[in-house]
This record gives sequence, structure tokens and C-alpha cells, in this order.
Amino acid sequence: MQTSRATVNTAHASRYLQQLCKHWSHKFETEFDAAKGRIALPLGEARLTAEPASLVIDLSAEDAAGLATLEEVVASHIERFAFRETLRFDWE
Repeated sequence: MQTSRATVNTAHASRYLQQLCKHWSHKFETEFDAAKGRIALPLGEARLTAEPASLVIDLSAEDAAGLATLEEVVASHIERFAFRETLRFDWE
């Protein structure tokens, strides 16, 4: 299992977490509230945590290629929701 984490600085972490989970809830298994979310995607799993000044994103996938794709997919969706601000995703 491959994993990565990004801590994205934003004052709107809870909003983006909920938007992403709601967006994918019609296609994938999701669980979320204002502070935490989990999305089970075919590529792997995304876990999100809203903190006061950041959104923490933890991803897991079967292999490195799947993880790289999952990072791109999750980041691009959140960037669309955050069109009024520029977010930085540094995956570790």
C-alpha cells in the first residue's frame, strides 16, 4: 500500500472537505461531517481533516502509479472548488 499526505493552507478547509465528499457521494462510498471525511474511490482512499488554517489530505492506493493519479484527481477537484484562491499541494 502506498500513501501520501498534503497539508493545504486555507481558511476554508471544512467547506472544501464537504464539497468534495458531497460531489463524489453519488458515485462512491463517502462518510463526512464538517471536520473529517473519507472517500473510497476505485483508485484508493482519501481521508480529509479540516483544521482551522488547513486541509489535511491523506491518500492511500495499491501502487505508486495509482497514488500519483489519485493525488492529481483529488487536487484538481479541490482547486475547482477553490477558484477564488490559489492552493498549494505538496505531497509527502
